[in-house]
Amino acid sequence: MAASQKIWAVVPAAGVGKRMNADRPKQYLELAGKTVIEHTLSRLLQAEVFAAVAVAISEEDPYWSELSIANHEKIITAAGGKERADSVLSGLHAIRTQATDDDWVLVHDAARPCITHADIHHLIESLINDEVGGILALPCADTLKNVQGKNILGTVDRSVIWRALTPQMFRYGTLKTALEHAVGNPVITDEASALELQGLQPKIVEGRPDNIKITRPEDLALAQFFMAQQ
Repeated sequence: MAASQKIWAVVPAAGVGKRMNADRPKQYLELAGKTVIEHTLSRLLQAEVFAAVAVAISEEDPYWSELSIANHEKIITAAGGKERADSVLSGLHAIRTQATDDDWVLVHDAARPCITHADIHHLIESLINDEVGGILALPCADTLKNVQGKNILGTVDRSVIWRALTPQMFRYGTLKTALEHAVGNPVITDEASALELQGLQPKIVEGRPDNIKITRPEDLALAQFFMAQQ
């Protein structure tokens, strides 16, 4: 990595998390005395590798401004978009005057508060000299079924299936271009899929299984357990 290169983080946090059935977006639910997003951002900041962390927040969000971490010197607030790609792109635009095309960007889910410093550093060290970049992921341990309706059509070869996690790490210019071409495409569910559409092949870096995403109510208790174990 060149001395002039920087590493940035972008955290899309404009989602509402409907599956939680809560009175507020899942990133603002309480977890071990703080909100989920406070844990997530604290873990990123404590890794001490990022020039700044751009957080994409919905314009109707009444909770973000109440958090002290929103005023952290390395936190930049960006406008969240309708879809994930819109929010990530907004985060990239928020750092465009400071970032160069060859800088690295790690995009991380706001609802993954159990990310460890070790995994962040492992991802960076594994990809820092790569031409494309890549993602943290886990090999699939479950038997997978191809289903139509409620009928099983067959069993999928799990040896070639990995579960995508975050952070996902790509160069600023490459990621920005890929997302600009992908906005509005329903196939884009993560950053890697935007690069795949450009004909690129991101790498897989095996991550920790406790890097879970808060999606359902029971995930909060699981995350608290993992954080206590860590």
